[in-house]
Amino acid sequence: MTVVRCPTCDRPVEWTEASRWRPFCSERCKLIDLGAWAAEKHAIPGEVVETEDGPKRERDRDDD
Repeated sequence: MTVVRCPTCDRPVEWTEASRWRPFCSERCKLIDLGAWAAEKHAIPGEVVETEDGPKRERDRDDD
């Protein structure tokens, strides 16, 4: 059986169909991680693009 660590709290999580929130240990840890993404505490690296409003990441550009 494969066991992974919860990305939020580091608890061991069995990678099975019974582990409803995998790779997280619980819904709480899943929501904490989602909140971190929403607050931009996590980000996927990308090139910085200069705009009239100042530097922005390429993923933030408007394609008008």
